[in-house]
Amino acid sequence: MRKASYDEFTAIDIRCGRIRRAEPFPEARKPAYKLTIDFGPEIGIKRSSAQITERYTVDDLTGTLVAAVVNLAPKQVGPFLSEVLVLGFADDAGRIVLVRPEDDVPEGARLH
Repeated sequence: MRKASYDEFTAIDIRCGRIRRAEPFPEARKPAYKLTIDFGPEIGIKRSSAQITERYTVDDLTGTLVAAVVNLAPKQVGPFLSEVLVLGFADDAGRIVLVRPEDDVPEGARLH
């Protein structure tokens, strides 16, 4: 395993955002949602495609806080431009469990 330097790690900007809208993404090759996420006044509203349909419904996601990398280059996912990478871990069945703060934090809060 390659070891990242501290400077490389701090170059990754991980922020907390609130999902304002989640909607099905039927055009995706694998089941996914299109997420609209509010990262507060500094970063604003960003969109992401997330393959999290096995554990979450649209209603589960709307209003929840999530962690995401906000400074990666956008990625084209079919007809959709994903601007941030929402973070999660795979459970024993391979379903993605979102990384979320335990308590309420401001939109745009940076991971330290």
